[in-house]
Amino acid sequence: MPVPAMPAPATPQLSVVVHGPNTQDRLTALLASLSAHPHPEVEVIVAAVGAWAQETARSHAPEMLVLPLPDGTDDATARAEGAARASGRWLHFVHAKDGLPAGAPRTVAERTADLPDEVDVLLFDHVGSTWETSGLPSEDGALLARAGRAAHPLDEIARTALRITPLLGNRALRTTFWRAHEHRLTTPDEPFAAYAALLLADHIAALNQVAYEHHELRPESLPPVTPEERYALIDRYETLLALARNRAPATPTAGTAPPPAVLYDVMVRDCLRTFARTAMPEPVAREFFRRAAEAAVRQRPPEHRRPAGPEGIRRTLLEENAYTRYRAFQAANRARRAAKSAVRVRGRQVAAALGDHHYRAALSRPVNPNLAVFAAYWNRGVACNPAAIAAKLTELAPQIHPVWVVTPENAPLLPPHTDHVIPGTRRYREVLATAKYLVNNVNYPNAVVKRPDAVHLQTHHGTPLKRMGVDQMEFPAAAKGLDFQALLARIDKWDYSVSANSHSTRMWERAYPSRFVSLDYGYPRNDVFYSATAADIRAVRDRLGIPPTHRAILYAPTHRDYEAGWTPRLDLATFADQLGEDTVLLVRGHYFYDGTPSPLTALRRTGRIIDVSAYDPVEDLSLAADALVTDYSSIMFDYANLDRPIVIYADDWETYRSTRGVYFDLMAEPPGQVARTQRELTEILTTEAWHDESATKARAAFRRRFCEYDDGRAAERVVRRVFLGESEDALPPVIPLEERTPAPSPREAV
Repeated sequence: MPVPAMPAPATPQLSVVVHGPNTQDRLTALLASLSAHPHPEVEVIVAAVGAWAQETARSHAPEMLVLPLPDGTDDATARAEGAARASGRWLHFVHAKDGLPAGAPRTVAERTADLPDEVDVLLFDHVGSTWETSGLPSEDGALLARAGRAAHPLDEIARTALRITPLLGNRALRTTFWRAHEHRLTTPDEPFAAYAALLLADHIAALNQVAYEHHELRPESLPPVTPEERYALIDRYETLLALARNRAPATPTAGTAPPPAVLYDVMVRDCLRTFARTAMPEPVAREFFRRAAEAAVRQRPPEHRRPAGPEGIRRTLLEENAYTRYRAFQAANRARRAAKSAVRVRGRQVAAALGDHHYRAALSRPVNPNLAVFAAYWNRGVACNPAAIAAKLTELAPQIHPVWVVTPENAPLLPPHTDHVIPGTRRYREVLATAKYLVNNVNYPNAVVKRPDAVHLQTHHGTPLKRMGVDQMEFPAAAKGLDFQALLARIDKWDYSVSANSHSTRMWERAYPSRFVSLDYGYPRNDVFYSATAADIRAVRDRLGIPPTHRAILYAPTHRDYEAGWTPRLDLATFADQLGEDTVLLVRGHYFYDGTPSPLTALRRTGRIIDVSAYDPVEDLSLAADALVTDYSSIMFDYANLDRPIVIYADDWETYRSTRGVYFDLMAEPPGQVARTQRELTEILTTEAWHDESATKARAAFRRRFCEYDDGRAAERVVRRVFLGESEDALPPVIPLEERTPAPSPREAV
């Protein structure tokens, strides 16, 4: 059950300063969003420019403080007027044409509340929208993920911070910091103010989460850009470079770059990009190039080295003010790229035609009734429901030969003697064309033909909390360009869909509308939660290095569509310290982040934080854990079978729900206690709350709903029905929940 909220403080944590005119009626949606998601630690001030903005603010947000400003008031003045009336500890400037994801103010307020006093600026991610698109991810997510959650002086993270898109909307400023530097930050040039805030800040922190929507208006709806406004870009950077050089020098740290050097590179790159991508009259283009060339020479830091390759050539030509040669270099590059693209396209066409020929030839052969192809998680290896089905198939139908599809990099990790194929190879095409059974927990490629006498078994890989399939159409940030017609063509090949509960059955039929037969048998991967013995649990904990007398907590957060990388949403070192010496924290990052640098590698090795991101199978981790901490991961539905405590850490529930979409309100129907901050989570796990009566009651209701068919015999039912052709009546019946005996807890297994 949710932990009661703390009383709201007299001073708000965050002041959201909405400023500007109601351009194209964008302000209406912004204020409606803010009104729909109020928060006691967030105040909203509307510096409304012009009569329409004032009328909109008064009618749509009567509870907000509205400052009427005359038509023509520039953005800098409007921001300053709003900030002057703010009482919050932090400021977030939001332009009236832009937007805020649901829950974003709360997210920013809670993150700033955890920051030390020396932090002046908090950077966060944003999505972009235009007059024809919406919810486009920025390029800042990877940079913010790299910065982590610790506070840094600019000198330590200049390469990251100064490359974040220069918007005031994607950063929050401490109010005392703003007022100390208001004379420098109050400028109509928003990018200048955004950069200057970083250059003036004591320390900077990052939040790898979307908390702003930047809306670009159609250029044709705006006044034309004058030549002087083009040239002002160069003046901006020269002023900022002077400010960067005037910073108090810091002691150099290995691997870092001083802010002036980073900002110089940003300037040159921005000038070249503007010159290359912006249509300017010829005289204006020449003058812009000349001024940029002079600035590049004048501002070049000592010992600065140009990059190698084409970028180095561009910079050399710029510094030489070689306008004509630069244009010729551009033309040559365009021609070269076109030629290379044509060669690549032709090569792919030839390879595809050859592969297609082999595949079509294999399709003419008879289907092999004793051949089954298995794949899991986009060909990562032997895992999940397909693995449990394959194991039971070997036991009950040894005449059927399993072949796994696996990527080259994962092939060495397969269990010994696992027959497998690599995508794109000739044998891969042959087994896909001739196998009687095709089993996957995602989907096979679009080109795979559904033969009339072949059987496609979709096992899925979790109970759906988040929106799936065609239900993602309403959530472009999650869909990310998903081809829904191709998706529908893939699901039309399914013969069977495995389900763990009635909720899943209904949601799969809604998200994947087709004629497949739902197998309401439980998830085969969860069978182990009823078959594992005390000896099995002791063996897993021994492999993980968990002392028998210690409590083990599995922390398994899910992937977020609005984040480019993984930054743990907890200060794990502090969290582990607060949990005490007798608790081990097993931390598992989502598999989507395989191959990216783990943020856990920098943690101090105390033996109480164990990175289990690469450990398989995940079911072993569940068996080893005394409790689970997760956010919105489907692991909660599987872990509930063990009837052990589950704690939900939902610090960004509103943002997740609004960007991804969900099928039910987890806050209203949780499997145990709910924490919205790290402080609340720590309190739950250091008291009896994690396994008290209310937590047990919530878990019991959750298990009744979502552990409906999981009883330890799911794999057997699937194999007997799909591979052996037995009737429904002949299958082992589902054991009622109250008659099941889950695997012993770690305490019982000692």
